[in-house]
Amino acid sequence: MDGNITRAEHIEFVKRIDEENARQNKRISMLEEGVDRMNALTVSVERMAVNMENMLAAIERQGNLIEKQNERLEKIEKEPAEEHLQMKHAVLTAVIGTVVGAVVTAVLALL
Repeated sequence: MDGNITRAEHIEFVKRIDEENARQNKRISMLEEGVDRMNALTVSVERMAVNMENMLAAIERQGNLIEKQNERLEKIEKEPAEEHLQMKHAVLTAVIGTVVGAVVTAVLALL
């Protein structure tokens, strides 16, 4: 009867096994909660990455619009200067034409 244990020893063994099972179950629960939190964090990071990509695309579109607006604004700002330059050329051409016409008339009058 060397291998037999008493009822009290068996009850104590069962009690310790149950306590160990309770500790292991608690650790498993804590690990599951940690995994759930990690999954939630992963999903949040993934959403944040998608949002950042969308924001970057929006900023690039905005930048393209701003570039186009700047080009149009520069063109509009240059129009008065170009018109003024054309008017100066026209006046200068008229003055030179008048002077040349007067000189030609004077030369013809002398002949």
